[in-house]
Amino acid sequence: MGKRKKSLPKGDKRRSKKDIIKQVVNFFNRNTTRAYNHKQIAAEIRLKTPEEKSMLPVILEELSDADFIKQVSRGKYQANATGMTLDGRFERRSNGKNFFVPDGSEDEKVFVAERNSAHAMDGDRVKIQLLAQRKGRDPEGEIIEILERKQTRFVGTLEVQKQFAFLVMDSKVLANDIFIPKDKLKGGKNGDKAIVEIIEWPERAKNPIGKIIDILGVAGENNSEMNAILAEYGLPYKYPQKVEDAANKIPEEITAAEIKKREDFRNTLTFTIDPRDAKDFDDALSIKKLKNGNWEVGVHIADVTHYVQEGDIIDKEGYNRATSIYLVDRTIPMLPEKLSNGLCSLRPNEDKLCYSAIFEIDNDANVKKYRIGRTVIHSDRRFTYEEAQDMIEGADGDHKEEILVLNGLAKKLREARFKKGAISFDRHEVRFEIDENGKPLGVYFKYAKDSNKLIEEFMLLANRTVAEFIGKAKKDQKAKTFVYRIHDLPNQEKMENLAEFIRRFGYKIKADGSKTAVSQSLNHLLDEVSGKPEENLISTIAVRAMAKAVYSTDNIGHYGLAFDYYTHFTSPIRRYPDMMVHRLLTRYLDGGRSVSKPLYEEKCKHSSDMEQLAASAERASIKYKQVEYMSDKLGMDFDAVISGITEWGIYAEINENKCEGMIPIRDLDDDFYEFDEKNYRLVGRRQKKEYRLGQEVRIKVARANLERKQLDFALVEKEKE
Repeated sequence: MGKRKKSLPKGDKRRSKKDIIKQVVNFFNRNTTRAYNHKQIAAEIRLKTPEEKSMLPVILEELSDADFIKQVSRGKYQANATGMTLDGRFERRSNGKNFFVPDGSEDEKVFVAERNSAHAMDGDRVKIQLLAQRKGRDPEGEIIEILERKQTRFVGTLEVQKQFAFLVMDSKVLANDIFIPKDKLKGGKNGDKAIVEIIEWPERAKNPIGKIIDILGVAGENNSEMNAILAEYGLPYKYPQKVEDAANKIPEEITAAEIKKREDFRNTLTFTIDPRDAKDFDDALSIKKLKNGNWEVGVHIADVTHYVQEGDIIDKEGYNRATSIYLVDRTIPMLPEKLSNGLCSLRPNEDKLCYSAIFEIDNDANVKKYRIGRTVIHSDRRFTYEEAQDMIEGADGDHKEEILVLNGLAKKLREARFKKGAISFDRHEVRFEIDENGKPLGVYFKYAKDSNKLIEEFMLLANRTVAEFIGKAKKDQKAKTFVYRIHDLPNQEKMENLAEFIRRFGYKIKADGSKTAVSQSLNHLLDEVSGKPEENLISTIAVRAMAKAVYSTDNIGHYGLAFDYYTHFTSPIRRYPDMMVHRLLTRYLDGGRSVSKPLYEEKCKHSSDMEQLAASAERASIKYKQVEYMSDKLGMDFDAVISGITEWGIYAEINENKCEGMIPIRDLDDDFYEFDEKNYRLVGRRQKKEYRLGQEVRIKVARANLERKQLDFALVEKEKE
């Protein structure tokens, strides 16, 4: 009796050769820049049976004969894309190694030589034509059209000569300086920090031609440099006078009619807990004991949208900025000071208008019920985090009992969050002691203590509750459009890379499995590395494995916080999405219809983009102050840990102050070092000496370049290796 043939799984049918050819053609049309072998192609187009898999080599040979694909090495095929045009993003490098990134294919970069760049700027949307690929070389292209300019304004220092001037740029995104004719100088002097706009770049000219937009001050002065950082990222460095004037016209008086519309909390104990130097108090807590033994806790948020009307001049400026920016030595507010530090700031001993989430909570931190609405409050006391922390640790003080109750409830809320899979990224912040001229005198680290976590937990509770209130639609009803703060699952490949990397240090992590299992494994890792030399390195790489949190109208939950629903409701003074949330809440509480989803998705994307720009500027200001702080320590030795390995050098972070610098590979003159990307290391070709991530080293401060925000280190050989 003959063997029975295995039947295909139910619902599957064997694909014909014609079907498979169609799928292979579609696959190579989608993936134009990389080469693939039989196994990879079979997996991508989901060939399952031996019969289907056996047809693939024949099909690949036929398509190769037809010049649709080409065999670039034995068994590896690539789309024969010579002459094919693609749209995407241009990435410019000052060393001439420019790249094109096709739309939807971040990992498939195409090299663009400077001669083929058509003077495209970094970030421009362009159209390229793929060139004939040379054997063993990466794909190469030529820009044939600039579709959209990303940036035309640049920041740098002026070099003024008799008849003309140049702008020498801070960030080396262009290979050449910008030429400025004498009549476009706008009073700029040699050594001034300036913003210049490129007005033309003739085809055969080496340098672009520009005109001065604004003079920021003398290079090297603190104000000039901080404003230059903001301008470099296209962020505002001054507030328009007409917006300030509009804010100054807003009446300060709270009318009896307005108070009558609101729930009155002025006789309930209320206080704020904020940083020592804070001026914009946008949240307060109230607490009172209920007759049933439970606690009524109010999270009161400044009612900014009572004062700022949608579409008015202040609102438009707030939307454009989308966020306050926190540089090392200053805050650049989203809203005018009259609002941020005055009308809307929940200062003590003043009546203030709020939007509030009021909770009835039992002693185990279970929320029994809640309500959301507009209120009027009167803050009894302004606490700093340090004052509240002292009481938590045993000192006496005003309202100590209430602060201890809130702290106990916050700890239980936090514990419940971690049981559900929240991730604990309690990382330190680098801060500077700065004199009146902005010069850094010292470095210190800010760690989150119980008083910080107390406020954090009640803000998280309010944000989550507001998101659930709108997002959880009633049965047979569609959820209305809303602004969510979402955080996607970690990238699987990055998690596997993290697992592989930490194995070198003797740690393990679950790279896959249930959401809770992975997050608990991450928390265990972060606990294990706490206090170890490799802590900062491993926690940084773990953060990079995570997706970025963004704003969206499509709710997918917040992975890092382990919340199914989450939004930003608690900081409308400094974040525009919170203002959007307040307005949507008001609309829906009043029975209004759902707003336009595409319109709000566009606003969400703008807010996310501005948040990223602000974060980049904040990091640049820290980097600048680190270089400035180290500039008088040239020649001094420090213990450090290798924090990065690249083909051009080693990055090392000083243990005592977390300042990072680079040891250029050209300075490693005891051998010829090769970059082993997979294993995060440099290896000497002859002596096999290696430098790897996390390795402890002794360094000397060699150079401090403030213009480039760059520290150069030199390795100091230890007596004992």
